[in-house]
Amino acid sequence: MPTAPQTTDELFQALRENRERPYGRTRTVTAEELAEAAEQFAEPLALFRALMELQEAYTYGSEPRKSPVVFARLLGLYDEQPDVFDDRMRHVLFWRFKWVANALRALPEIPLASLRQWLTEMRDRYEKAGFGLQPYYGQRYQLAAHTGEETGLAYELWAARAREPLSDCEACEICERALYHLESGDDERALSIWESVLEGKESCQEEPARSISYALLPLLRTGQADRARTLHLAGYRACRRNPSMSREVGRHLEFCALTGNEARGLELLAENRNLFEEADSPLDLYDFLTGVEVLLRRVELLGHGELPAAGYPGRSWTVAALRAEVRGRADDLAARFDDRNGTSAHTDRRRARLERAPLVDALELTLRARALDDVAPAAPVTAPATPAGLPDSLPELVLRARELDTQGHPDALTYWVRLRTLVAAPGYVHPDDPAVGPLVRLRADLLADEADRAAAKDRYTDAADLQDEAAALYDEAGEPGDAALSRASALLARAQIPPRDAADPAGERTAALTAAHAGVVRLHEETDGLAPYQEARLLRLRATLLGLRLQTSGDEEHVAPLFAEADLLYAFADRHDIAGQRSGALLLRASTHALAGDVPTAVTGIDTLLERLGKEGPAWHVPRALALRGRFQLGLHDAEAAHESLAEALRLGAEWPADTAHTIRVHADLAQACLHLGRPGEALRHLTRSAELGLRDGDRTDAFCAYMEAARISLQLGRAEDCVSLVDSLLAEPDVAAGEMNDRIVAQLRLTRARALHALDDLKAATVEYVALAAESAGWEDDERAHAMIAAETAVLLAEAGEFGHAREVAEQVRAVHARSPRYDQLSGVLREIALLQVKREGADGLDDALALLADAGRIAEEAAAAGHRGRLRSLETALAYESGQVYAYAGDNDSALASLEKAVALLGDPGEDAEHAAEWAECVRLAGVVEGIFLERPAPARTRLEAAVTRLTALGHTEQAEELAPLVTRLRDEE
Repeated sequence: MPTAPQTTDELFQALRENRERPYGRTRTVTAEELAEAAEQFAEPLALFRALMELQEAYTYGSEPRKSPVVFARLLGLYDEQPDVFDDRMRHVLFWRFKWVANALRALPEIPLASLRQWLTEMRDRYEKAGFGLQPYYGQRYQLAAHTGEETGLAYELWAARAREPLSDCEACEICERALYHLESGDDERALSIWESVLEGKESCQEEPARSISYALLPLLRTGQADRARTLHLAGYRACRRNPSMSREVGRHLEFCALTGNEARGLELLAENRNLFEEADSPLDLYDFLTGVEVLLRRVELLGHGELPAAGYPGRSWTVAALRAEVRGRADDLAARFDDRNGTSAHTDRRRARLERAPLVDALELTLRARALDDVAPAAPVTAPATPAGLPDSLPELVLRARELDTQGHPDALTYWVRLRTLVAAPGYVHPDDPAVGPLVRLRADLLADEADRAAAKDRYTDAADLQDEAAALYDEAGEPGDAALSRASALLARAQIPPRDAADPAGERTAALTAAHAGVVRLHEETDGLAPYQEARLLRLRATLLGLRLQTSGDEEHVAPLFAEADLLYAFADRHDIAGQRSGALLLRASTHALAGDVPTAVTGIDTLLERLGKEGPAWHVPRALALRGRFQLGLHDAEAAHESLAEALRLGAEWPADTAHTIRVHADLAQACLHLGRPGEALRHLTRSAELGLRDGDRTDAFCAYMEAARISLQLGRAEDCVSLVDSLLAEPDVAAGEMNDRIVAQLRLTRARALHALDDLKAATVEYVALAAESAGWEDDERAHAMIAAETAVLLAEAGEFGHAREVAEQVRAVHARSPRYDQLSGVLREIALLQVKREGADGLDDALALLADAGRIAEEAAAAGHRGRLRSLETALAYESGQVYAYAGDNDSALASLEKAVALLGDPGEDAEHAAEWAECVRLAGVVEGIFLERPAPARTRLEAAVTRLTALGHTEQAEELAPLVTRLRDEE
């Protein structure tokens, strides 16, 4: 707090502002400062309100030790000056007797006798003040449930009584009744009682999040897994990182552990690491730590005890080490509560949770379904000590690796990995075998293999450097052909390094590829004694460079040289019977046809190739050919055929040890095919699989883009909770948190999340995200379009939240962009939307401000007309007239509303043949009929207007739009 309030008005304003903050240390510290500041004023009301805010901050900030102390002061104020307290203040004060009972129960150091004494004090105070005792009996039941003694009697004494004004809210009482039956083992009855809360019909500060956390396992046990999944997503979002809901977070962790979602559990644990420090309530901490231990125990049982886990700050933890720490602390808390209560209830409940077996093998909770292997740190590529099928003899291993590499066989990778392990081992002795050659040659082989794998991951600089090093070693070993291949591969890699700060990136890359091709041709011509497989590889590199050049430039003059190189490769490979290169040449030819725009011929070429591969091989080329055909079929809009080809590519590719089908790309293409086929659920699975494989492969940018598309699709499908859960998971990735990921990708993810929160009616959270994004994007000088879009959405959302002044301020950011680059539709639209939202909320009181905004929108419409701009669907003048009609109608000026709507109908003209235009015209007529016939009470002329519209729409074949007007016509006829 910058400065302490100097007047009570300043104090009350500061208290209002603090109430807008989320519960946590910032709000609590500010409340403490305000309570201290309130002491200076002689006005009891000021101190009362400040102490009330402070107790609330302690209660919902999970600091139960401090709440009773503050309440004691409040009670003292009441006893000293009862006349100061009006009915509302008395109600709030007596309500909080329950808060103190809850706080004392959460502290094992408070004797049981003291808890009972406080309840006696509560009863006596309630009776003296004339309040009913149902809340007192509710607290007696909660104490009995806590200790595990005489629960049934206490429940009946409470549940049989009618509710009172000071009773807990309906949602909280429903939860307590359901928990009683849940503790008795009656899942069905508990869920039946919970129904209205789980449906969101009853809610409060803690509900339905609290009830959801308890209901998850009963839902699973009663076969309602899908509902449990949905509620987990919604319930977890409501309690994440919140110290006062750490118990609920613990139960969500337990749910993950018992549904095969251990990896998600670890992710959520990391997201809630703050709770280890911030959850100050021993009872909350006991529940939270037990849920944490359920998760960690399950992970350790699955053999992943050495995985990193987020735990107490100050050190790094493994799952096993954190479990041991958590177990000790939770056991101690259970023992302390049981000692205080004289029962074994907390130890027994803890044991029951820890011994609970998984309820399902695997329940897909989120779009980012991951196993524990997926979250394990990427291990270096190694081979087992005695790989099955590999020769024991080192010379045989080397010779076979080279043979497979010559063929382009995917099994070569396994051999090179094994050899790399052996050569790097201490005490390695190279065989003295002329067939194997010197160690320097083997080292060159291993470097060349490593370079190929670097290039496959787009690490072109690394690949080029490794190939240069390999070439030097090949020279030293007396292998000029292999040296030429490495130098040619280095040229290819360097030509693919993206140019920096280039005025014409495509032109520079095209030139680099052309120069690299010339360099490979020279190497080919100048190197003597090439073996056929070496010469074929050089020819393949030449063709590949020209293929990349055509792909980059799109220049039709580059088509013929590529065909010529592919034909040269095919002829050479066919003459020397090199099957792999022959197949490669046919793939190149098909791809060239596609790049040249002749996709049908490309598909025919792949069909021919697949037929030959089926007869002659190599079999490992089949998955790649199928994947390419599927991509071409997508280009021809034959989604069914594409899906069949791509799915078969995945199936066959799985039979080979290396990624022969480019699995990441195939999953992405399958997602597109599924979207075209109307199978969005399957599309999401392929997109997320593509993304997760990309992350594992180190291609984080493309992986995040795939996930971003999945989030967008899930939101379009109405799966907003899935969208939020997915984006939250991505935003928690270490490189995102560290600011290392592309800031525009992160911003797009946050924007999608904000839209999803808006769709979930979480306006507060959505507004916070939107406002932050609008501020950040204001500095995007290279992408003002994106900033204008974000600012427009932010302004409308602020208006929805009733913050009209702030909404207009943000709308000015759209105007600023419009001044530099006209955005007529966007600026006019946001002004009209704010105007409409203001009169919807404020009625006639908001009309003047709304009309000022509409006048501004009118000036924008005039500018657009003068510039020859027409709106995307209708003119801006038409849109303005229509929404002016709505604004006047909400403000109660029905004559002006009708005039505006009649103007909109006139501007729209005839319904015409276009269905969308006809629908808009019909809606204008309908709204005019409502205003005239119902608001202005002139049903006859309104009915005449509508009947004429129905006749015109029917004559034009717009029966659906005509039918939508019929109910209003009938109503107006009845009112005449």
